[in-house]
Parts: sequence; structure tokens; C-alpha cells
Amino acid sequence: MRVESAEFLKSATRAEEWPRDPVREVAFVGRSNVGKSTMINRLAEKKGLARVSSTPGRTRVLNFFDLQVSAGGRTHRVRFCDLPGYGFAKVSKAERAQWAKMIETYLERRENLAGVVVIVDARVGPTDDDLRMFEWLRSKERRAIPVATKLDKLPKARRIPTLRRIGASIGQTVLGFSAEEDIGREEVWAALLFD
Repeated sequence: MRVESAEFLKSATRAEEWPRDPVREVAFVGRSNVGKSTMINRLAEKKGLARVSSTPGRTRVLNFFDLQVSAGGRTHRVRFCDLPGYGFAKVSKAERAQWAKMIETYLERRENLAGVVVIVDARVGPTDDDLRMFEWLRSKERRAIPVATKLDKLPKARRIPTLRRIGASIGQTVLGFSAEEDIGREEVWAALLFD
């Protein structure tokens, strides 16, 4: 699998601002500070594509990125949508409600959405917010792709048991990922490109 190009396309807060062309789209969700931007940059092989911040809650809009990749003898065009994180962001209840509506509208109405990568911190496991997200996606018949990030922070002997435990708690197989140690990149790409 090789990334041929990866570019920021646009930001949006309302449906009328979403990109219109019918490109296969994958959304990334997770609590603030779970490593969404780092994961997107590692998958894209492009540092700085998605803004990484040490302050949780910096992403406040839907950010769209266009990528072209070679895999399985074919060239694929795929679009990433980075959603605002949930959980730790220090914002008002009104702004949090506005984010929730923006995210829910996108996840519910986006026709070319092929899957939603739900990112969980491997050290923490799924939070109540994560479990609610998995349940909501099931209720809307949206494909969830669970990925446990920061796997490098765990001792090697604990990694597989941790992934199994997380998978048992959500009722799905979980992919492990580490941007630091380049773990899981090919497996995540396979899940993104092929249902």
C-alpha cells in the first residue's frame, strides 16, 4: 500500500459546505487527545496534514482530506473526515451541543460515508462516550472500524490481551495502531479501502 498524494481539502460546519463529489469517505472519531490527528498523519504519510495539538479540543469543525493510494494493484481515491473530539474539550455546553449536532448530522446524512474509525486509547479502553458512539453507529447501521491507538505505550506482552479485552467490551475485533512504532498501518488501510 502506497500513498501517492494527501492534501487538505476544506473545513465545514454545515451540510451545504460538505464536498459534493461522490468519493469514498471515512470519518475519524474519538475522545479529545486520543491521537486522531497523529493517526491521520501517519496513515497519510504526511506530517502536519492534520493539525496536532497538545491542547485537547482544537478540532472544532469537520476537516476533509483527499488521498490517492495504490493498493491491490489499483489506485484508490479516498477522503478522510476528521471530526471534533469528545470528552475533555474545555468548551461551553452550548458549543458542545453545537458540535454534537454537527457530528450527528454528518454521520446520519452523509451518503458516501463508507465507515467510521472509532479511536480508543489502548491504555484506557473504551470510555462511556466511546461505548455510546459504537451503540449509536449500530443503531444507524453505520460501519464502525474500532482502532486502539498508542499501542506503543503498553508492554509488548500486554498488547494482544488488551486488544482482545477492548474487542470483547464492544463486540467487535479491534485493530491495534501506533504511529510511533508504525504498528497497524497496513491493517487499518485494508479496513478503510475494502469492506
